[in-house]
Order: sequence, then structure tokens, then C-alpha cells
Amino acid sequence: MIDFIYSILRGITSIFGLEQGFINMWEAIRDFLELGGPVLILVAVVLAIMWLFIIERLVYFLTQQSKVSGRAIKAWEARSERKSWQAHRVREALISDVKTQANQFLGLIKACVALCPLVGLLGTVTGMITVFEVMAFLGTGNARAMAAGVSQATVPTMSGMVASLSGYFISVWLQGKANAEVEYLGEHMTMDH
Repeated sequence: MIDFIYSILRGITSIFGLEQGFINMWEAIRDFLELGGPVLILVAVVLAIMWLFIIERLVYFLTQQSKVSGRAIKAWEARSERKSWQAHRVREALISDVKTQANQFLGLIKACVALCPLVGLLGTVTGMITVFEVMAFLGTGNARAMAAGVSQATVPTMSGMVASLSGYFISVWLQGKANAEVEYLGEHMTMDH
């Protein structure tokens, strides 16, 4: 499967004259995956899922949020009276609908941010198991044999932390953006008549 993906991407990059750069990048990624072990693939999957949802939320806030808020404000403004108990419930329902749409996938993004370091720690455990296996068979005198296990213990942890940090700040910003949109909506849905 990976060879198939490699051949397709190599063919695409050769069309644009970027084949050598792609080969160098592919080899660097392959070497990094070998250094960190198979847990790095799991870190990469969690990272890809996290950024897929981050990009979806960014696109939503850039293209859809103002339309959703505008429809809610229009629905509220179309009401003839806005002071009754029923009007208050309609207002709350409109705000709640906008809030639900603004907060969609934010919990999943936060879960992925929290999951990345934990998956990296799984790499630490598997790497240390490798070190202990080498020590059991060869003793502690062969540092070169233990080096592979040590790298499998440290590289996934570092990768999980970096993956988590890459999504942490944008997830905080997205949550703040969602809260600001809901607050803005609440301020503009007045109960003046």
C-alpha cells in the first residue's frame, strides 16, 4: 500500500519537476519512522484527524458562521413581540442552535490534542520494552544494540508532544472564536419590543 502511494506521489511530483525533492522528503520521513518505531504512524493518524477537523472549523468560521448568525438574527427580528416568556425561549433556542453549530467538533479537536502525548507515551513504553529485551539477551555492555530501543522510546514522545502543541493553540483560538460569536449573537438579539 505504501509503495503504491509512493509511486503515485512520485509520478505527480515528476510532472511538476519536483521528483528529487519528493524523494528526499520521502526518505527523511521513512528514516524518521524507522527511528521512532510503529507508534509514530499512530501519532500521525491522530495528528491528521485533528488537523482535518481544525481545517473544517476554520473553513466553517470563514464561510458559514456569519450566515448562520444572520439567519438567527433575521428570525428573531421577524418576531412581532420579544418580551414574553415564549419569546425568551425562542431566543434561547436560536442562540443554542448557533452555539451548537459553532462548537461542533471542538471537543473532538481537544480530545485529539490530549491524545497525541498519550500515544507518544505508548511509544515510550514499547521502546523501553525493546531496550529491556536487548538487555535480557545481550546484557548492558552493548550500547549500540540498545540505541534503537532508546530512540523508539524518546522519538514518539517528542512527536506526540509536538503534534499536541501544533493543535493546542489553534483549538484555544477556535473555542474563543465560537464563544465570541455566541456572545455577539446574544448582544444583537435585543428584546426591545
